[in-house]
Amino acid sequence: MPDRVKTMALFPQQPTNPPQPSTANRPAPPTGGGSALTKDDVTRARTLANRIRARFSYTLVGQSALRESLIVALVAGGHILIESVPGLAKTTAAQTLATSVSGSFKRVQCTPDLMPSDLVGTQVFDFSTQRFSTQIGPIHANFVLLDEINRSNAKTQSAMLEAMAEGATTIGGERIALPQPFMVIATQNPIEEEGTFNLPEAQMDRFMIKAVMTYPSADEEQRMLDMLTKRGSDILDASIPTHDVISLQDVEFLRSASRRVHVTEAIMQYAVDLSATTRGAGTHPVQGLASLVRLGASPRASIGLLRTGQARALLAGRDYVIPEDIKDFAHEVLRHRIILTFEALADGVTTDQVIDSIVKAVPVP
Repeated sequence: MPDRVKTMALFPQQPTNPPQPSTANRPAPPTGGGSALTKDDVTRARTLANRIRARFSYTLVGQSALRESLIVALVAGGHILIESVPGLAKTTAAQTLATSVSGSFKRVQCTPDLMPSDLVGTQVFDFSTQRFSTQIGPIHANFVLLDEINRSNAKTQSAMLEAMAEGATTIGGERIALPQPFMVIATQNPIEEEGTFNLPEAQMDRFMIKAVMTYPSADEEQRMLDMLTKRGSDILDASIPTHDVISLQDVEFLRSASRRVHVTEAIMQYAVDLSATTRGAGTHPVQGLASLVRLGASPRASIGLLRTGQARALLAGRDYVIPEDIKDFAHEVLRHRIILTFEALADGVTTDQVIDSIVKAVPVP
């Protein structure tokens, strides 16, 4: 076995303090940045999240990790990239989340010949008025599913980047704001290479979360067949059930409430330390990391860890963040922001292995 893989397996594990999720040391309410959450706010947030989860029970079997990642991304106000081999219900999961809210939903099947105007919109000359009229594209929706996003060309990906980064598009020199809330749910297959274009690091960084789906267990697969048999159709009918749909105002409430979840300085330092360690810095650098990581996570990763931590705490019924809220989403927030060296890739090292070592090395506050 190459020495580099041995180094990965033998990363020194710095002594860590076991997490203490007890509420005995519950932090005081925030003194700024918005009013503190009330008990009714937390209860309402959990009720809304349970309604979304109930809708997933009609369409998806298993994949609880993906379901929670989608809900956390929705509450945190970020975009999500879903990666898996074909046939694991990526599109079904994305459609379920998007149709669980009463907002507008558009699905775009990305192909190499998809042009920016097909996504963003264009200006059309009207001969009757002798003027140009603006026709907006499908990305002008509350929820946009970009299926197989890595099949779109670089020019189209640039148009997506503007929308994801700035919440607006430019058509014919006119800046048009996107509807709020706005969320991109993108999917990609990791094994298909023909006719695909790798997403640039700048665009990958705009996704708050990257979720990786795994094969279901035999029991879950059997339950899936049972559900399809009872439903009588293999095609998802997004119109049912309608009683679980939440409003756009509910989503805005969830996002606003998530921003008001209290975060102590120790938790902030923990999030920063995790991100900095991927860059070879941090309070407890990982030995041998420089030979495996070519580019570490940007400060946007620290923001992602903070926002997902706040959202997870809110969904768990708390108005304050604990270390587990940050730790549990470290892989989803960091895995697409770490660029491995060619040597590490040749040795079969994965970003999840690198993140495992970083999480073990950085002490929990």
